[in-house]
Amino acid sequence: MAASSSSSSSPAAASAPFAAPGPHRRPGLALRPSPPTPPSSSLSCCRASPAAAAVSSVSATAAPNRGPRGMGLRCRASEGAAAAARKEAPLKVMISGAPASGKGTQCRMIVEKYGLVHISTGDLLRAEVSSGTEIGKKAKEYMDNGMLVPDQVVTDMVVSRLSQPDVRERGWLLDGYPRSYAQAQSLESMKIRPDIFIVLEVPDDILIDRCVGRRLDPETGKIYHIKNFPPENDEVSARLVTRSDDTFEKVKSRLETYKQNSEAVIPTYSDLLNQEFRGIPTRLNNIPHSREIRKYFYNDVLVATRHAVEDKKTRLQIDINIPELNPEMDVYRIGTLMELVRELSLSFADDGKRVKVCVQGSMGQGAFAGIPLQLAGTRKILEIMDWGEYGAKGTFINFGAVGASEVDKEDDMFILIAPQNAVGNCIIDDMKAMTDAAGDRPVILVNPRLKDMPGSSGVMQTMGRDMRLKYAASFETCYSFRLLFYAGSFYPIMGALRMAYPNKYEIYRRVDEPNGQERYVLLEEFVEKPTPDEITNAFRPRKNENEKSASGFCKG
Repeated sequence: MAASSSSSSSPAAASAPFAAPGPHRRPGLALRPSPPTPPSSSLSCCRASPAAAAVSSVSATAAPNRGPRGMGLRCRASEGAAAAARKEAPLKVMISGAPASGKGTQCRMIVEKYGLVHISTGDLLRAEVSSGTEIGKKAKEYMDNGMLVPDQVVTDMVVSRLSQPDVRERGWLLDGYPRSYAQAQSLESMKIRPDIFIVLEVPDDILIDRCVGRRLDPETGKIYHIKNFPPENDEVSARLVTRSDDTFEKVKSRLETYKQNSEAVIPTYSDLLNQEFRGIPTRLNNIPHSREIRKYFYNDVLVATRHAVEDKKTRLQIDINIPELNPEMDVYRIGTLMELVRELSLSFADDGKRVKVCVQGSMGQGAFAGIPLQLAGTRKILEIMDWGEYGAKGTFINFGAVGASEVDKEDDMFILIAPQNAVGNCIIDDMKAMTDAAGDRPVILVNPRLKDMPGSSGVMQTMGRDMRLKYAASFETCYSFRLLFYAGSFYPIMGALRMAYPNKYEIYRRVDEPNGQERYVLLEEFVEKPTPDEITNAFRPRKNENEKSASGFCKG
């Protein structure tokens, strides 16, 4: 999934809600799709000039474009200036998406997050007709005669709504409008232009599957999907019906109509569009990874983690197992892990959060004390890293070990680096004491190994084992990515398994192209983490398999 913004901002992303930026962040936008939307969809974000936009771009494909480290930190004076600027120029957003692309869900989240006035032409049309306004009367004449309402009538209706006090004060979200070139040009002639233009792009086969697979419960009005969201029991299943507009032919026709309208509108905003990436990155077997690949994963992790924190999740773990972050491989790079932690920390600090970065105590003092040895000296490395020129380190970001004594009342959240050996060195006991002291503040584990490990004697410790394993399982995975290899070898790459909260687990197959390029193809989705057997079955050939490319970096 990809998002696009103007070239002055960072490449935007896939699957992400509007990120709450600090006032110093560069303008832009990011959205998260509704949970059913797989990462094979694409989100394009067109944005006006930096002066016009009011929110910041956070993506799953590139790191935030900060300039000097720490520039996102809040200060009272800048917050006041930003608030004044927002009051003078409220945010203006347009969103476009095909049927079943998740546009309704996106609109609800945008309105909840930013308080914009949601303007849907369908709702407007019904309201104008019901109120008997002049515009409503004109529209009703066409509707009563079975004709489409002319562009100018719809535009007049929209412009009238945009002029009302609540819209002028809070800003607006135009849903599915403009739908034609003429409508777009009419708005341009009146200098009505969005700060942000969003296009939700989802492959046709996925959209068709969502629509054709939908079922309606006529008694409750609840919508189900025969594969993605089946009914609770046979009784409900027996009474489900297919909506009249959810047949294959009608869905296909609606998609074609949407595409024609979309292709007519996009040129009006083409000067704002710079599509950078699509899908998940390719060439993951090239070591060391390129800066683009590292930035993709930093932001993929960042966006998913922010979503989980915004949804009030407090015990989270990040499991990212690309070659540079796999300590079992000789290409493991401690710097990549440190950069990931820095991106996470600075992003939350941008929102005024005080972040405590914690390193397992035995890892921080000397080359021979670390477990594993690759992480020895981690805390020292963190302390000497570049944290910017604006006082991030020591103010919004501090460092500590793992334990209850490290929890201070001013800390807002905690990021723990690679807790290891759940039993052997009793790290679970220290972690439990720390999370108990943290209360309802988020605790985020980066690449933990909370497994039942042998003690120094080489045997499993049994005392309290169930309790320790239960505690380890209490952390919810908010991000997971690992490459899938053929048996007995790290190369070539067979595919990948990815999950970015709140989306499902997705299995991809790596496909070699004749021109020497490669791509990743989405095979299957799972609500829960798939078992090895389920992963193996996903790669087996199936009849009528219809795979949709979701691959690689695509320059726009």
